[in-house]
Amino acid sequence: MLLQIDFKSGTPVYLQLVEQIRHAAASGGLRTGEPLPSIRPLAEELRVNRNTVAKAYAELESQGVIETIPGKGCFLKEVGSPLTKSARNDLVIQEIDRAIVAAHHLQISDTDLLALVKKRLDVFERKNKAAND
Repeated sequence: MLLQIDFKSGTPVYLQLVEQIRHAAASGGLRTGEPLPSIRPLAEELRVNRNTVAKAYAELESQGVIETIPGKGCFLKEVGSPLTKSARNDLVIQEIDRAIVAAHHLQISDTDLLALVKKRLDVFERKNKAAND
């Protein structure tokens, strides 16, 4: 798993890490039970403070994406969110709203936006299928 930080993006570094790890988990790039990089080496590799990586991992753990096993490290959790269905839907709705606003500002039509979503769903499905084969 390759993590990259864009210090000019305006998005906090820990949130960039959270999103990249969530994306890797969703796309099959990171498998259930697979260890995440240790905090100190990852912080050194990315040239960020260890607390930043620790904050990202804490956020992922609170979202139910990873679990920390004392003395062993952090691992991608089994599928199954601790959040209720309505809470999960609310989180996805927020992301969809952001995408709609971005598409509007970029003058992407509804039809084109839906086609892009379908295309991305197909890509994720292929990656998941390949990861499970």
